[in-house]
Amino acid sequence: MAEQKKLLRALAGETQAIPPIWMMRQAGRYLPEYRATRAQAGDFLSLCYNSELAAEVTLQPIRRYGFDAAIMFADILLIPDALGADLWFVTGEGPRLSTVTSQADLDKLKGADDIHDHLAPIYETLRILTRELPQETALIGFAGAPWTVATYMIAGRGTPDQGPAHALKQENQPVFDALMDLLTESTIAYLSMQIEAGAETVKLFDSWAGSLKGDDFDKYALAPAKRIISALKAKHPDVPIIAFPREAGDKYIGFAKATGADCVALDNSVSATWSATHVQSDGCVQGNLASSHMVTGGQALVDETREIVKAFSGGPHIFNLGHGITPDADPENVQLMVDTVRS
Repeated sequence: MAEQKKLLRALAGETQAIPPIWMMRQAGRYLPEYRATRAQAGDFLSLCYNSELAAEVTLQPIRRYGFDAAIMFADILLIPDALGADLWFVTGEGPRLSTVTSQADLDKLKGADDIHDHLAPIYETLRILTRELPQETALIGFAGAPWTVATYMIAGRGTPDQGPAHALKQENQPVFDALMDLLTESTIAYLSMQIEAGAETVKLFDSWAGSLKGDDFDKYALAPAKRIISALKAKHPDVPIIAFPREAGDKYIGFAKATGADCVALDNSVSATWSATHVQSDGCVQGNLASSHMVTGGQALVDETREIVKAFSGGPHIFNLGHGITPDADPENVQLMVDTVRS
């Protein structure tokens, strides 16, 4: 059955008349059924670590829209949590963490091999999903890329410019490099266990890659991705990997070849026409409708969706948004997007 799954066919390089479709953050706050399940869980982290409920919210958008893939419900900051950092979420504001800015802070963290007991519920979520997903629906696991996760750990929260991480990189490179190394090894261990638990592909989210310029991008976005992908391919050679160096701009060019990724996900700051010429020439691409269309809907959504499908029709393509769907999105607009792609 795996060979028949549209998402896996695209990742293997097949060009399909109707591309497979899924959506970043498809299990989330725009859906009333998600909000009900989250209320049942109590809070966001409790939902992540409740395998039954995390599987339920993963399945909700599949039941509603019939997406070609389900991405397990979790969060990119579960690795810092498993390493021993304090993690909590402030309603309406987002994550907060204990900061890592010195060798003493680093010394308090666990090693990459010691995260699995803490993350056992995530692996159980994947095992449940392998049993409960429709046969035609691919199962995606994921992790945050080291640079993006490091920005949160260094600042203790999300920041508009990732300034604290850039500062630590300049002012205390040994600590910064040691943190990046720990996160890289932890990500390899985490994604490998996700694959063993049933993930058929995994995605590496580098949400803040765009703030890395020049050689820094190559050192702290491209090189860790290459190291993670190489290690995973050595253990799981048949499992495709999607990389998302968001807002990489011209650095999207050649990223797949340089890292070994089977697919590059694109944000909507680059056009589909440009990306078809410069990125899809190397293989499968994913993207890249602006998530704002899920709020505004209408003919503009239909037109832009058609343009993206047409632009990428000459090669392997997975239809998706250029960023995660926002909580103010209208579920009806999601249906309109799905219907447009499939028509």
